[in-house]
Amino acid sequence: MISYLQAENISKRYGEKLLFEGIDINISQNQKIALIAKNGTGKTTLLNILGGLDTPDSGALSSKRDLKISYLPQDINLDPQKSIIQAVFFQEDEIIQAIRNYNDSLKTADNEVMQKALDLMDSLNAWDYEAKVKQILGQLELFDYDEKIAHLSGGQKKRVALAGTLISNPDLLILDEPTNHLDLSMIEWLEEYLSTSDITLFMVTHDRYFLDRVCTVILELDQGKIFTYQGNYSYFIEKRTERIENLQANITRSQNLMKTEQEWMRRMPKARTHKAKHRVDGFDELKEKANRRIDNSKLELGVASDRLGKKVIDIYNLKKSFDDKCLINDFSYKFARGEKVGIVGKNGSGKTTFLNLLAGEVSQDKGRIDIGETVKIAYYKQDGISFDDDTKPIDVVKKIAESVKLKNGKSFSASGFLQYFLFPPDMQHNFIRKLSGGEKRRLYLCTILMQQPNVLFMDEPTNDLDIMTLQVLEEYLMLTDATVIVVSHDRFFMDKIVDHVFVFDGKGEIRDFPGNYTQYRNSDLYQTETEQAKPKAKIEKAASKKQNVDTEKPKKISFNEKYEFEQLEKELPLLDTKRQNLENELHSGNLSNEDLILKSDQLSKLLSKIEKKEHRWLELSELL
Repeated sequence: MISYLQAENISKRYGEKLLFEGIDINISQNQKIALIAKNGTGKTTLLNILGGLDTPDSGALSSKRDLKISYLPQDINLDPQKSIIQAVFFQEDEIIQAIRNYNDSLKTADNEVMQKALDLMDSLNAWDYEAKVKQILGQLELFDYDEKIAHLSGGQKKRVALAGTLISNPDLLILDEPTNHLDLSMIEWLEEYLSTSDITLFMVTHDRYFLDRVCTVILELDQGKIFTYQGNYSYFIEKRTERIENLQANITRSQNLMKTEQEWMRRMPKARTHKAKHRVDGFDELKEKANRRIDNSKLELGVASDRLGKKVIDIYNLKKSFDDKCLINDFSYKFARGEKVGIVGKNGSGKTTFLNLLAGEVSQDKGRIDIGETVKIAYYKQDGISFDDDTKPIDVVKKIAESVKLKNGKSFSASGFLQYFLFPPDMQHNFIRKLSGGEKRRLYLCTILMQQPNVLFMDEPTNDLDIMTLQVLEEYLMLTDATVIVVSHDRFFMDKIVDHVFVFDGKGEIRDFPGNYTQYRNSDLYQTETEQAKPKAKIEKAASKKQNVDTEKPKKISFNEKYEFEQLEKELPLLDTKRQNLENELHSGNLSNEDLILKSDQLSKLLSKIEKKEHRWLELSELL
């Protein structure tokens, strides 16, 4: 396997804070690697170093000659005066320049200019590349190529930057939180695109389904060191647990040995000290091991919420439009105590507007929203962070409350509560400007939950939070008695939290689906909506075909079909056993990178085969 990029013995420090020290990373062709770490430990810094935007304090980077790297950072910085097509074609290679010239020639009436552009496209065989570009733009729903970047929403800008990164055809693709600000359908498309392509990938993401389905190697950055796991996210969880347990066992053993050594050191005669120097040195080494600390902190948010009466929020015939676009049309619903609702829909379909309406931050065109007298609302917003950089975390939370009441009747001081949010005392008294973006998110989350609401609105709460914080937030939301209404593109998060889903179609209709996101994704409702989104000609063709089927007489199963059905009943269990064996091999940790890629490809083909045969089995079973 060809090595693309190597980082050897690199270290990085910001002021007094050491992010990582003496770490090695090797990225080889066709690998799909994810980096996992807590917020503030240097994930983005490490990506910037690998992407050439920053340099390490020590160590060296080397790469394959003429390696082409494309890097999508978290913070998008596009020229607001450029059009979508200009922003997408940011690379300066020969083919992209030819396509750019061709698109410009279409806006002129000069036949000679157009002919030259056509000839250049032909000579470089750039038509296939242009088709790929337009396919990616279409999948990302970027159709108006001439629209200025200044007129786009945050989500649209993210898609433009993502499109430009993908179509640049890099050898190595580096992505920092690529799923942030994308809607669920876009995330699923990107997941499919990356998992089925031969592209070499190094990324940071908190999307656990994405990690599990795309990545074949997980790197964990923990206490400044890198730990490598040759498998996907499920494998990482299993092996990381084993690593922590083994480390804890070694620390416990060292602590027990140290007690024995301490007793020996105290009893050792001073006159014999020179004869036992090796044992004294060994004692110092043992002491260092015994004093090691596993930073595996976990938040336990048993925070009480104010009593909530029978009436929570009642909505009657709600309607809201912006200009000619109707987002919510004649919607009625009554929220119950402890209910947990997820909201899904494409970008711009009205999800955030709905939360703003419930919070009273925008007014409805028609209808009524009645809020119960005992309701205490807290609203976690996408853009809600507004801390003064020259203040300290402890001062921020003390402005909200000096203490927090817990479910068991006890209370926490503001400082103690911050410690549960992984802010040790020294960090509590540092200025907020020293916090990373994710740490500021965690502090913002702390300020919201510290209000002890009994109704909680959350708009994309998973953005910029690390996986460890997400796991704790999920636990809190599952245990809280508060009513929770959450907008999120994180499928794993939604599957764990919500009781049912509001589906926004962007045309005013809101459908209530009884189940989590994956159940909705596999439902007939989702299939119907997907079919409605297809081009009209395809819908008419499908409808015509269905009508013909409906008019046909019920079909009886033939002898051959019955035999096929019986064979499928024997074959499917065997295929499922084969699937389980392949998955066990992939999770064993004993495979080389080449075998991992081979087995992953085999599993993908096998799952496709099983899906087709199960579909056929269902068709035949309906005829019996």
